[in-house]
Amino acid sequence: MQLNLKDLKNLIFLLFVNIVFSQQILLNNEDIWNFKFEQQTYNSIHHFKTKNYYSTIEIDRDNKKSKILLRAYETGEIVDIILDSSTSAKIPFFTNYFFSNDEKEIILETNSYPLYRRSKLAEYYTYNILNDEVSYIFNGLIQEPFFSPDGEKVAFIYNRNLYIKFLKNNVIKQITFTGNENILNGVADWVYEEEFGIVRAFDWDKDSNNLAYIVFDETNVPKYSMKIFGSGLYPYEYKFKYPKAGEKNSILDLKIYNLESERTNSIDFNISKNDFYYIPRLKFSNYSSKLYIQSLNRLQNKLMLSSYDLDLGIIKTVIEEKDETYLNIQEKICFLENDNFLWISDRDGFDHIYLVESNGKKIRQITYGKWDVDKLLGVDKNTIYYTSTEDNSIERVIYSISLNGKNKKVLSPKSGYNGASFTSNYKYFIHTFEDSNTPIIYSLRESKSGNLVRKIMDNNELLEKLKPYSLSPKEFSEVNINGEKLNMWMIKPTNFNHEKKYPLLIYQYSGPGSQEVKNRWNSNRDFWHHMLTQKGYIIACVDGRGTGFKGKKFKKITYGQLAKYETEDQISFAKYLSKLPYIDKERIGIWGWSYGGLISTNSILKGNEIFSLAIAVAPVTNWRFYDTIYTERFMGMPDENSDGYDLNSPLNYAHLLEGDYLLIHGSADDNVHLQNTMRMVEELIQEDKQFEWMIYPDKNHGIYGGNTSIHLYNKMTTFIYDKL
Repeated sequence: MQLNLKDLKNLIFLLFVNIVFSQQILLNNEDIWNFKFEQQTYNSIHHFKTKNYYSTIEIDRDNKKSKILLRAYETGEIVDIILDSSTSAKIPFFTNYFFSNDEKEIILETNSYPLYRRSKLAEYYTYNILNDEVSYIFNGLIQEPFFSPDGEKVAFIYNRNLYIKFLKNNVIKQITFTGNENILNGVADWVYEEEFGIVRAFDWDKDSNNLAYIVFDETNVPKYSMKIFGSGLYPYEYKFKYPKAGEKNSILDLKIYNLESERTNSIDFNISKNDFYYIPRLKFSNYSSKLYIQSLNRLQNKLMLSSYDLDLGIIKTVIEEKDETYLNIQEKICFLENDNFLWISDRDGFDHIYLVESNGKKIRQITYGKWDVDKLLGVDKNTIYYTSTEDNSIERVIYSISLNGKNKKVLSPKSGYNGASFTSNYKYFIHTFEDSNTPIIYSLRESKSGNLVRKIMDNNELLEKLKPYSLSPKEFSEVNINGEKLNMWMIKPTNFNHEKKYPLLIYQYSGPGSQEVKNRWNSNRDFWHHMLTQKGYIIACVDGRGTGFKGKKFKKITYGQLAKYETEDQISFAKYLSKLPYIDKERIGIWGWSYGGLISTNSILKGNEIFSLAIAVAPVTNWRFYDTIYTERFMGMPDENSDGYDLNSPLNYAHLLEGDYLLIHGSADDNVHLQNTMRMVEELIQEDKQFEWMIYPDKNHGIYGGNTSIHLYNKMTTFIYDKL
């Protein structure tokens, strides 16, 4: 046989490819989900106020040993070992720690186990650095121990009641006595924890004389029940309070306990007059006797910050925000010494920083532009520190700016995802940097200039470990879809050939204000995507309308009709990619988890002409099944927006299923209930549609534990390999 020049070139190319890939190591689910490629991170960093040092925790879980190390900022050298569980029998093995304000006492956490997403029960000890004394806070599993500002007391929750321990004499005083199945004192109910991100619902005043707390009365909140199968002869029923959209929430009572008088008073919010309904945040000022309270009406389109003066017993509205759609609470309010404070608002169309006078009479905008402030990092005298999307919506940059809006400086040296943790005196900050090609790097920098002081830690060992795997980079770009420029990324096979056609799998989440397209290092899910590319798949992701960090209009367009625009954008995105010469338009799939599971389900139903496969993990299938706070924030009340709830529900479109569909759920999902999947299954059965599904017994929304993650991803991998 005689070869022409073209055939000879092709042969040489194939030989080259074979040589390259004979040396390539392939990823597998066992390695990924046993966290072989996990990056090193610093956890529980404490910046000392009383000395020019910081502390870190070192945990040896295999040998049940832990220690707190004191380090010098400038050198990183270990100056002292503050605490070592291996050196004394009286010091327990601990997994977390918290210093008192005067840094003479430490709370040690041990034997913890989770309740829901953020809450947990644990045993806690206090350790006195000066006299080397260890003391059990309470003989039982407790929640949220929290030092008073003077460091002499610890408030905590036990059996839904609030307690105070006086550290000088080890006296424990019970503050509330009403805690039971329906009443929670100082600790958030399920829906507050899930959607407002709080567990501790109490705070100390600056003088440590008063304790403000919220009482949640769940008496009228409906219960949800689910079977826990366990390993016994009979399963048991687990019931908990879960208010679904339109149902009754907890009734709130805001109280203040005074330690000197031992009296408790309620703060009269005058709910009917002022439309207060939710209290997602409360915080005492660091500089005055004022309690600041964030409150929302039920529709969450009116947000108020009120101040309650302890001395005068008067409540005043300091600032009020209104919106036609919804408002987000303030995660961080930075108080100045005069009780003025920094506030983030999207009132000009983007999230920006505002300086607000303590009486609310004067509000001045500090940052401007068609970009969003992401995080308010802190304020030192006249300088504000923050991160924003000014350079690129998929990246974060650290800035400083004066209170007058002048002297803006960039403090992060590289484009990518930057973060900062400042020292107590704001002389330095610990800088974190990562991008899609670089696992997290820690360094110490000067706050005034951003100049490097020293490198702290990198993840070069992880990069070396990954070299034999020959991973393709994420390619970031913008794509015009449905009149908007959308951020996207794509991962191609390592041996990508423009003349070949590849199957495509789209990943998305799509929830309001979320972001999946960002220039950050790989999660385990990213490594799974890379594994699929090694088998010849192209993976792509787009952040459609309704996602975050592109301004108010872009984010809030989905109000009242969740899953409508998001589904349209994923279908249009798939059609756009199908026209690329290297995409096999007959082999396009989509997958997602939770909100992403809803959109992947809707996409294969409404986009059956383009999608041939979909995987939905723990999806919402009708917003009527989901909780009040989240759902009503974005959808309004069910009886006032019936079409919005139903017309975008996949339950109504089961008859449109044409491709391969895999539905996965955990039976003990307290967040997105199994009810969602069971209702979807029933609709598909009645429409005589064939599909595959998998239920993971006693697993929650995250579907993990033991071998579960490996099994789940093996299930999805096999489904993709077989069907796409």
